[in-house]
This record gives sequence, C-alpha cells and structure tokens, in this order.
Amino acid sequence: MTRALLGCIADDFTGATDLANNLVRAGMRVVQAMGVPTAPLDAEADAIVVALKSRTIPKDEAIAQSLAALQWLKAQGAEQIYFKYCSTFDSTAEGNIGPVTDALMQALGTDFTIATPAFPDNKRTVFKGYLFVGDVLLNESGMQNHPLTPMTDPNLVRVLQAQTASRVGLIDHGVVAQGEAAIRARIDQLKAEGVRMAVVDAVSNADLLRLGPALKGMPLVTAGSGVAIGLPGNFGVAPSNEAARLPAAQGLQAIVSGSCSVATNQQVMDFIKAGKPALAIDPLRIAAGVDVAAEALAWAEGHMGQGPVLVYSTAEPSAVRAIQGKLGSEKAGAMVEDTIAAIARGLVQRGVRQLIVAGGETSGACVQALGITQMRIGAQIDPGVPWCHAVAPDAKDGLHITLKSGNFGSTDFFTKAFAQLLA
Repeated sequence: MTRALLGCIADDFTGATDLANNLVRAGMRVVQAMGVPTAPLDAEADAIVVALKSRTIPKDEAIAQSLAALQWLKAQGAEQIYFKYCSTFDSTAEGNIGPVTDALMQALGTDFTIATPAFPDNKRTVFKGYLFVGDVLLNESGMQNHPLTPMTDPNLVRVLQAQTASRVGLIDHGVVAQGEAAIRARIDQLKAEGVRMAVVDAVSNADLLRLGPALKGMPLVTAGSGVAIGLPGNFGVAPSNEAARLPAAQGLQAIVSGSCSVATNQQVMDFIKAGKPALAIDPLRIAAGVDVAAEALAWAEGHMGQGPVLVYSTAEPSAVRAIQGKLGSEKAGAMVEDTIAAIARGLVQRGVRQLIVAGGETSGACVQALGITQMRIGAQIDPGVPWCHAVAPDAKDGLHITLKSGNFGSTDFFTKAFAQLLA
C-alpha cells in the first residue's frame, strides 16, 4: 500500500462518506474504514477516512475513539489530519467538537487549527462567524428541532467557545477574499493573540479554494466536508474520473430511512407520491415488543421484485416529540436504529445489492449490523452523497451502498440515486 497523504476522522458515518466524496471529486483515491481498523489497510489510497459514531456519545468516549483513530492514521503515514463534523455543526452544549479538537491538537503537538462547517454546494455558508442553511440562520433551519443535537445559536464562535478552554477567534470573509497570504497573516495575528481555534467564513467554493493553500502543512484541520475540495492540490493531486470508478451494479434495490430531517421527510413523500412501495414503522409497536423488523421484511419480500422499496421511521418534528415524550429520546432513537439496522441486514440477506440508508445515526447502525469494515468511494449522487462499494458477510459478491446525511439530497434523491447507479 502507498502511504496515505491525508488521514481523516469523521464523527459519523454519513459525514465520513460526505468528506470522502469531496476528496474523490478532487482526484484522491479514498477508502473509508468503519471504526478504527485493527490492522494496516490493504488498499491503494491517497486518503483514508475513519468513520466513527462519536457525535453524540459521552465526550470522554468520543475523545478516546478519536485518539485511537489518530494513532492508526499516523501509522499509515498520514501527513495531515482532518477532523470532520457535520455541516450544521451538530453538537451539544458540552461538545463533542471542542473537546475532540482539543485532544487531537494536544496529541499532534500543534497550537492552532481552523474550524468551519461551510459547504456551499449544500447551501451551508458561514459569514461573520454565523452559519446559514440556505437563506436562513442555523437556528431557523429546522435544526433547532433536532432530536439529539438541537442547534439554537447560529454564532459558531460562541458555540465552539462554550465547548473549549482554548480561545476561539474568527477569520472573516474580508480576509478570506484576499487569498492565501492574507489568511496566513491573519492566522499569525490570531496566534500572537493567544487564539488556538479560528472559525473561518466561506460563502462560496471560491472561498474554500482560496483557503485550501493556506492550510498546507497545518497538522490538524477541523471542518465539515467543504474544505476538502481545496486540500488535494496541496499534495499535487488533480481531479480524475478514475478515482470514482466502482464495479457494475447488480441485485435488488431498497431504501431504509431513520432520519427525521426536513430534507428526508420531503424525499420520503416524493417516493410515496410516485406510487412506489413504502412502509412506515411505528416506534411504539417496537416498544410494545412487536417484531417490527420481521413484519417489514415479510412486506418487502412481496414488493422487491418490481423495483426499489422503502422502509422508514421518518416523521414530522411534532410526531417525534410525542414519541420521545412517551419513551424518552435516547430509548426511542436506539430502538428505531436497531430495528432499521436489522431490516437493512435482512434486506441484504434477501438479495438487495443496491441500498440507500438515510440518516447519520441510522447509517452507523446499519453499517455495523451489515458487518462492513471498509468501503471504496465512488461517484457523487448529490453534493455530499456518493455511491460506495463494500464487501460484507451477507454480500460477499459486493454491495453498492449510499449513506445519506438526513439534511442532504434533492427531493427526488431516492429515485435519482438508483437511476445514476444503473446509467
């Protein structure tokens, strides 16, 4: 194996593929590992993304997992480390973005890093330190209703400062617009003032491409996936279609969705309105001891031969709150994730070889249930969402899978994704 140029640590599975997607588009050959591998990676890759499920776990566990990933990536020769979090800066008041960043900085012996979830292709922009989703501030975007990480403050300097003892500053758009030299000068100024982390404005891909060269040689970069478009050039890598090539698709098609985001709700409704087979699962029936997974699989067996099927727990925020009120948010979330993961595995056992998984936490549960340990990253479907290819215990002939962050993708994403794979 060639030594990796870039080593990445992602705090959830969809975020990992989101990052890997942007690196592939910029010409890097990327392998994504599910959890920290126990042996050297046996593959040719310019970048390796270690996908963790650490976004909402206790911060001490998130730190331990992230440091283990760092140690492994350094052993693979990674020249720069990239800590990837969500483009909506998903976190609780305590972390885990700040605490994990602090731990990685200490382990790498570095006294400065940047932070920006900006991803303009997916309408995530940062201006004067404020995060916008489309045309509205983060706290007006629907993220204020997130069941696990409600985001009620759009000021990223304030949000990050609450999670770390390190001083947090800002590299604003006026500096970014001037390019590499100005950004480097601002970094030097902030470091002289005792700032250790700086939120960076970016409202366009041009901003991210200006930022990229200024990050060359920085031991640790923390960001959403957008910054990735400006990094491969620092290693002499140029865009290439070869980087995204996957084996030909085969087998049955299915979708499982556990996300309750606005975007995924729209995607589910679009699929149903098109007259395609869809089954909703009820968390209260799971809590009552009903084998909902077995019911869903029996239903799917009667429909899969005619095209893609959808099994979903997606619901509007009011319905989610009602269920959480009865079961508790953690219990409700875990039950649904475990059930959807069991359904995903059952679908693959029944011949599904093209699988869409919607939702970050859901994706982590499904990948673990399927026993997938690494994936090759392929072509983009929508910004931040690529098709991937993996070999799994129940799919030794290979499985095409896409892990879609809840907030990502066009309204017709489910239909479009399968059409692209077979094109």
